[in-house]
Amino acid sequence: MHTQSKNSSFVLTRLLTLLMAIACGLAVANLYYIQPLESQIADTFHITQNMAGIAATLTQIGYAFGLLLLVPLGDMAERKSMILRILLLVDISLLMAAWSPFYGLLLIVMFAVGFTTIVPQLIIPYAAHLAHPEEQGKIIGNLMGGLLMGILLSRTLSGLIGSAFNWRIVYLLAAILMSILAIIIKYFFPKSQPTSKISYSELMKSIPKQIKKERTLRESAINGFFMFGAFSAFWTSLIFLLETPFYNMGTREAGLFGLAGIAGAIAAPLIGKMADKKSPRFIVGIGVMLSTLAYLCFWFLGLHLWGLIIGIIILDLGNQFGQVSNMARVQSLSDSMRSRNGTVFMFFYFMGGACGSFLGTLFWQNFAWKGVCTVGIIFMFMAITSHFIIYRLHFIKKRKQNY
Repeated sequence: MHTQSKNSSFVLTRLLTLLMAIACGLAVANLYYIQPLESQIADTFHITQNMAGIAATLTQIGYAFGLLLLVPLGDMAERKSMILRILLLVDISLLMAAWSPFYGLLLIVMFAVGFTTIVPQLIIPYAAHLAHPEEQGKIIGNLMGGLLMGILLSRTLSGLIGSAFNWRIVYLLAAILMSILAIIIKYFFPKSQPTSKISYSELMKSIPKQIKKERTLRESAINGFFMFGAFSAFWTSLIFLLETPFYNMGTREAGLFGLAGIAGAIAAPLIGKMADKKSPRFIVGIGVMLSTLAYLCFWFLGLHLWGLIIGIIILDLGNQFGQVSNMARVQSLSDSMRSRNGTVFMFFYFMGGACGSFLGTLFWQNFAWKGVCTVGIIFMFMAITSHFIIYRLHFIKKRKQNY
């Protein structure tokens, strides 16, 4: 069984799809190792919890700028060679994170880790390019499932390893994993043909034009900003809640909580199939409502273990509904603009995540758990307003024009 793009001589086999999903998961994990480790980092460098949260925020900001400046090259460069070169830079950044002797250097290095951890956003457009149009949602769902598994397991592994050893060992092992990933990609991934022959400057100039041209791209980017902002506000602040007298837990337990969201990873391929059969916009709406429900659960039940776990399951599921469906919408817009469309969506997505991480730790420092919940609810209110009111009016108007 395989799919093959009419524009490509490469074959997207089930094995290659699986390897791409694994690669996405291993690479994206670098962004999330820090979340259960913030308290350890704060103790190491004798800083406040809010200051430790800045490192997590800078990782996401770095990723957003890596998306903006590096990922568009996927439309004009051979992706396999580009991925291998970037993995070398990731390795160096992770080793420097493990070695950093003072917090100022760690902040710079965490930005570099995020900036170079863009491999998934090179793989996803390539897989979409190889897939038949009617199976793009399914293929993207499979890769996004791998992506979410990487996010979940990264928190679990870093929590367990950090509690058993220390946070520096986590980043040393991450560097080893990136070396293994480079070997897998070198021997199993096919070479690609560039889909665009314009220069880098022309490539970058085309991005604002694409944003102005594509209403769907703008809608998905704004939705992703608010949904991932709410998602990140929770996960960045969770370790601080677990260390309070309500729970008396630590780094290990914070990592294990990541497993509560495994439902989202399992559901990702199913969500992709739903996006192929129904309107992806409809599926995004389900994600918005689920994420909002999760924050209501955190507000009223977050200080009870069972309520916290239920909220995590719903939040991860809602985020996955939104991300998979939004990515399917974005990747269906243009074959020659796949990397750039993905860049716009993911740039807004992770800038929202950075805002959520920063505000989550800031409001935790000043207003404790209710402050974190307030941040998430505000973000989700904006997502509801955007999806169900502002852009719904555009959507209805467009449908009437088509008829």
